[in-house]
Amino acid sequence: MIKVLLVGAGGFLGAIARYGLGGLVQDRAGATFPLGTLVVNVVGCFVIGLVSELAETRGFLTPESRAFLVIGVLGGFTTFSAFGNETLNLLRERDLALAGANVLLNVVLALGAVWLGRAAPNLVGG
Repeated sequence: MIKVLLVGAGGFLGAIARYGLGGLVQDRAGATFPLGTLVVNVVGCFVIGLVSELAETRGFLTPESRAFLVIGVLGGFTTFSAFGNETLNLLRERDLALAGANVLLNVVLALGAVWLGRAAPNLVGG
């Protein structure tokens, strides 16, 4: 139960950080391109790469701190970091087919799901 609370607390902080950083960047950029989201995704990917390497090579995290930081904070900050880390792990294992499938499926299915979600109210008769 403690891990669930740690994930929840970390997710709360990560979501606030995403909102703050993404909004700040987008406001400063003043562009129509979603630069705030891009920055959040890149920062999240960098941090999960750093934390994962330290955890693997130096025993940096306990299971509880991993639940809080990696799953909670970074998961709340951006799930794109998990996608990036998992894809890189497949590439490190030299499983190019699975890495490619992961990229393709995540992009195509996620975009398709957004389209379907936006179209669903109109399909139901709204």
